[in-house]
Amino acid sequence: MSARERHVAEVAAGLRARLVERRRAEAAAGRRAAPDLERTVRELVDEEAAVLAPALRAEIAARVVRDSVGLGPLEILLADPQVEEVMVNGPDRVFVERGGRIEPTAVAFADEEELRNAIERILAPLGRRVDELSPMVDARLADGSRVNVVIPPLAIDGPAISIRRFGAERPGPDRLVELGTLDRGQRARLEEAVRARHSILVSGGTGSGKTTLLNALSSFVGADERVVTIEDAAELRLQQPHVVRLESRPAGVEGRGEVTIRDLLRNALRMRPDRIVIGEVRGPEALDLLTALNTGHDGALSTLHANSPRDAIARLETLALMAGVGLPHEAIAAQVRRGIDLLVHLRRMPDGARRVTEIAAVDR
Repeated sequence: MSARERHVAEVAAGLRARLVERRRAEAAAGRRAAPDLERTVRELVDEEAAVLAPALRAEIAARVVRDSVGLGPLEILLADPQVEEVMVNGPDRVFVERGGRIEPTAVAFADEEELRNAIERILAPLGRRVDELSPMVDARLADGSRVNVVIPPLAIDGPAISIRRFGAERPGPDRLVELGTLDRGQRARLEEAVRARHSILVSGGTGSGKTTLLNALSSFVGADERVVTIEDAAELRLQQPHVVRLESRPAGVEGRGEVTIRDLLRNALRMRPDRIVIGEVRGPEALDLLTALNTGHDGALSTLHANSPRDAIARLETLALMAGVGLPHEAIAAQVRRGIDLLVHLRRMPDGARRVTEIAAVDR
């Protein structure tokens, strides 16, 4: 951080403290704070730093507002549409992912307290909190982005934040062909499979583009079908007119109120769905999905973490066994063979590009 940046940060921190004091005094006196925060901050900066140049005063005012209601230094990164993910590993180590590649940034928080303040501003509007009793939290921001926070003592080097961005627009099948994720033959094959109500499982590693492809495949679902989506964090953006979106919920601070993917899937079967779309299968809900696929609920779409289509089948069987109902492995394997029609595998290449490397039909 340059001497000028340090100076701006110090002045902004002092003025922000003054702003907090003023608002507390107004609250104690029973007066309501002015609703226009930006105007209040500009007046405070003009009053307390009148000797500074207008451009510098404007920069300081913007920083005070940013540090009061925004996400601090992260605002700069999140304003860049090319940034796909923001990763904070303590106050002074911030990385981003652009075009599928991770790179360091010059962005930093002044100290751990400023980082914790940013975390509070992220979680407060969501009704969530993180503290020593609950040092991990996973939530969804208003724009659909997914945020994960881990604080000490679990995070050794200071609070860690991961913000996975999901814009309002998702690339459709034709756009994925332009990007090279699909070729035209693969696109045609997948469109035919979805329209024929084949059940499709998209596999791949972290960041390989599974959710993006799942969203694109959903565009082939007929407009006259009732679709129920089930996700941990609502990321899908389906264009059909008849869509019911369900989102799981973690337990509250008192340890109650959890609603799992399995709970939602069981309930979805009572909602007369034509299609069920599960953002990701990662637990014992795999057995409920297989049961649904083998009892008339065909045409489902979902994703699963795996290194290959063959590994995806093995992992799906393992997750189903985790349901603990005592079914033998042979019975689970038979349900997988009868329930899943197609496996689509994605890889993230060294240059950051995502590619569909294999489309495999499940051998009955």
